[in-house]
Amino acid sequence: MKSFPLEPIEKASVDELRSLQLKRLRQTLQHAYANSPVYRRKFDEAGVHPDHLRTLADLKKFPFTTKKDLRDSYPFGMFAVPREQCVRIHASSGTTGKPTVVGYTRNDIETWSNVMARSIRAAGARPGELVHVSYGYGLFTGGLGAHYGAEKLGLTVVPFGGGQTERQVQLVTDFKPDIIMVTPSYMLAIADEFERQGMDPRESSLRLGIFGAEPWTNDMRQAIEKRMGIDAVDIYGLSEVMGPGVANECVETKDGPTIWEDHFYPEIIDPETGEPVADGELGELVFTSLTKEALPVIRYRTRDLTRLLPGTARTMRRMEKITGRSDDMMIVRGVNVFPTQIEELILKRAELAPHYQCILTREGPLDCLTVAVETRPPLVPESDAARNAAEALQHEIKAYIGTTAKIELRPAGGIERSLGKAKRVLDQRSAA
Repeated sequence: MKSFPLEPIEKASVDELRSLQLKRLRQTLQHAYANSPVYRRKFDEAGVHPDHLRTLADLKKFPFTTKKDLRDSYPFGMFAVPREQCVRIHASSGTTGKPTVVGYTRNDIETWSNVMARSIRAAGARPGELVHVSYGYGLFTGGLGAHYGAEKLGLTVVPFGGGQTERQVQLVTDFKPDIIMVTPSYMLAIADEFERQGMDPRESSLRLGIFGAEPWTNDMRQAIEKRMGIDAVDIYGLSEVMGPGVANECVETKDGPTIWEDHFYPEIIDPETGEPVADGELGELVFTSLTKEALPVIRYRTRDLTRLLPGTARTMRRMEKITGRSDDMMIVRGVNVFPTQIEELILKRAELAPHYQCILTREGPLDCLTVAVETRPPLVPESDAARNAAEALQHEIKAYIGTTAKIELRPAGGIERSLGKAKRVLDQRSAA
């Protein structure tokens, strides 16, 4: 593959990077305090002022930003520029309350396009290649973020979006793209459709998949790579911080997303105490934007659980692959359970397909976990092999995770396919 030169900042020394971060962090705090009434109030209530930041370590003196802050200031109350200066508005789905709304100035869109182009290049894409974008377009940041970044890098973009899986496969077959950008769970649905149409997914033109918008494990990576015959690379982001492109894995190492630290300053905190922890320790990921104009975010609590690691392919630090969120965690009879832990065990069983859902119910005072999972065709749920696999999975969940789960086998197609982020947990306890 033809090499592509890195930006100077990607190979700058750590000292150069920290100096740039400190300069940009001071500017961001001043901008937020001067122009966002919400941040001015939060800083004043905490007794801090932007002038109090003399070193990067001083950031811990400043208050956190949470999703509640964004919802309480709905729709534009946290903006640090007049709404008229925004050229784009994005928003979350708002399925659990008011949506979180983010705005972008023209400079913000340019910054986002640049970090997305850097991300896609780090994943292994090269100018002139064809990319099929299956992330949703619209208020969700995935589709347009991928689109603008790919165009900035010089790729040819097929802006398909989500859904119409049969037609997605048709256009991948006809247009012969090199790259696909999609959620990992929907990639599995696309692979299923290839096979339903009698085609081997490994024979498609795709050589690279850039997957994000939901936690996925290294076991899932290996399963997708084997099934599709591609390199599977992780992209990370969230709309409150920018959108996709906050961090991306480098294809040459595939050892966790490299954080673009010239634009996003990371911290890891203890999710219970809020105190920062050292690099290498597990905790909750917190981001401060360094270059955003419309909606700067100061110490935004992502709820994603990870750890910061030294740089490898780039100078900038990596984060361990996100496989869980504190708000995805299920507590079942006192045991903390993440869907990705169950996913890892499912992927080890050849009889089971990686389409599953964790269903929480209550029997009297006790929480109950049911794992609904599909059998892999041509196996049917009633077969002895499928029942044996279910018993083995039940045993492994108890042995390795420490909780009891019922296993509900379903035929192929028995788990609803997501067109975007997979809904892995169905909590029915409040309805009980």
